[in-house]
Amino acid sequence: MRKSRQETAETRERIVDTAAREFGQHGIAETGLADVMAAAGLTHGGFYKHFDSKEHLVAEAIEKSLDSMWLTMEKAQGDAALETIVKEYVSRTHRDNTQEVCPVAALGSELRRADERTRDVVSRGILRVISLLEKRLSDLPPKEAKSRAHAIVAAMVGSVFLSRIVTSTKLSDSILRDTRDFILEP
Repeated sequence: MRKSRQETAETRERIVDTAAREFGQHGIAETGLADVMAAAGLTHGGFYKHFDSKEHLVAEAIEKSLDSMWLTMEKAQGDAALETIVKEYVSRTHRDNTQEVCPVAALGSELRRADERTRDVVSRGILRVISLLEKRLSDLPPKEAKSRAHAIVAAMVGSVFLSRIVTSTKLSDSILRDTRDFILEP
């Protein structure tokens, strides 16, 4: 029995959502297609009905994660928007979340070696976040706002990445706190 186009689209969406979560939790290299399909409640054999390759799925999953993160950040409005974005991203909650993670902070070293399509997706996502932060820095001249937005994104991603690596909770918390303070200091 053939699936309707809507059922096929829903299945594909479920695979992408599951892959984003699985890659964020276990890494791209450590997550096989069989793992993704099983976690989605599907058989491995159905994968190629939806995707050409694992790399194709990785690119879509990363794009989905970045879009979700951007939409969350975009909701922060008003004078305290930048502060809200920084405090939510550079936080224990984000560090400890294994379900919805920023793929750049969670998979940065793997993404560096990803195929060109995936790296293009990541590049566009990073530029989108930079642009969003740049708009939240409207009190600065445009060139300075762009430069500051670059540094803020690098500090945010780097602090979450490092806070997940270190073995000391005290050090991890300090990295997050000090980065938040550094970014938000007047």
